[in-house]
This record gives sequence, C-alpha cells and structure tokens, in this order.
Amino acid sequence: MHDDGMRHELVAGELLVMPPPGIEHGRVAATAARLLGNHALATAVGVTLGEAGFVIANDPDTVREPDAAFIHQARADAVGRTFKYWPGPPDLAVEVVSPDDRPREVESKAREWMASGATAVLVLEPRTRSATVYRPGGVSAHAANETLDLSDAVPGWRVPLADFFA
Repeated sequence: MHDDGMRHELVAGELLVMPPPGIEHGRVAATAARLLGNHALATAVGVTLGEAGFVIANDPDTVREPDAAFIHQARADAVGRTFKYWPGPPDLAVEVVSPDDRPREVESKAREWMASGATAVLVLEPRTRSATVYRPGGVSAHAANETLDLSDAVPGWRVPLADFFA
C-alpha cells in the first residue's frame, strides 16, 4: 500500500484510492470506536479496532478497512497478536458514510463484509442520523430514536443510535 496521505483498500487485486474523509465522518467513526471499545473493555468480550486492514479474499486479494471493527475474544486469542492485516473479516464492521460515498458503493462494501463471513455490518449515515444494519438474514434500516441491538455480533451490545451522532 502507498503512503501518500490517501486511504487505500485492495479490492480484487486492484488498489482503490479514496480521499481522506471529512471531519463529521471522523467524529462519528471515533465515537463508534469509543462506544464499541468501552463495551468490549467493560465486558471483556473481544477486541475493538479502528481503521485496520482485514484480508477478506485471496487470489485476487481483497483487503478492506472498516471505520471501526470488533473481533470476538476467542477469535483474537486463536490468531494472537498480529502486526499485519487480520486474516478474515471482523465479527462486526462499522462503516461511516462520507459525503463523497456513493450509496451503491457503500452497499456493495457492506455486502462484501457479509459474504466474507462477518456477523453484522453497521452503516452509519451522519447526514440523516440513521443506520442500516446488514446481517445474514437481511438488511434493516433504523432511525435516530431507536436502540440498536447488535448483540449477535458483539455480545451484550445494545446502544441508542443517537449516541453515535451526539
């Protein structure tokens, strides 16, 4: 990967270059990582990561980078500490929609996470303060006044959607 100040992902062997996200994207992504991390730390259920690479396909390789991610403790223990990309998907991938993101591309990325074996994908939309959750059984849309139950991916994690945008 290049170190040119841009974000990069490797998709089916091709380098995808993305502009740095805006401030609101960064704020929501940091809040998501903090909320997820606080829960994981308090309950010792797993590991939270921010902007880490996950190898989700080989030959051709695909390395994706969610804005935040969670890995169950048992999976983290099985792999051990690594300084390279994680081999496989996270249990939960969190994606924050940027102003430059195209809806079709966001949906495609969420579906890639699911196809690679993620338990759930949480897509946060700062402009509308809403969320879309992808699971093996389908896709659900959520408004800011709802509480998300993501305990299938992160044991015991239930969080008011509005907390991501506070």
